[in-house]
Amino acid sequence: MERIPNFGLATAKRQTLALARVLLVHRQLAPRLALQTVLQAGGYSVDVAATEAEALSKLDEDQYELVLCDVGLGRNLLAYAKVKDYRPATAMITSDEPWPDRHPHTRRSQISICAENLPNLLETVAELIGLRASRRYRPLRHAV
Repeated sequence: MERIPNFGLATAKRQTLALARVLLVHRQLAPRLALQTVLQAGGYSVDVAATEAEALSKLDEDQYELVLCDVGLGRNLLAYAKVKDYRPATAMITSDEPWPDRHPHTRRSQISICAENLPNLLETVAELIGLRASRRYRPLRHAV
C-alpha cells in the first residue's frame, strides 16, 4: 500500500491560531467566564484578572493588543494600560444595561455585554484591535 505524505497537516491542525492577546478584567466570576469563553471561541488568547492589582501585574509581565476592564474596577487601570510602551487598545465593559447616554465618539471604548449585545462582541473587539493597529503602525508623514 502506498503511503501518502501528510506534509505536517496533522501538526498544523493541533496548533491553534490566536488572533490577538486580550486581558480581561472583571470582578464577577460569571461574566468573566462567559466573556473569556466567547473571546477564546473567536480565536483570541485571553488572560483574565479579577482584581486591579492582578491586572496591573499582568500588564507589566505581558503585552496585550486589547485590555477589557469592568467599569467597577475603574479608569486608573485603563489609564495605566494606555501609557505602556506597546499601547494596547482599551475598553470599559459592563454586564449591566447598556449606556443609554453615551456619545458616538465614545461608543467603541464602552462595551455592554448584556445578552442582546453578545453577538456583536467579537466584531467590536476586532474593530478595537484594528484601530489600535492602524494608530500604532501609521506611516510617518514626510515634511513638504
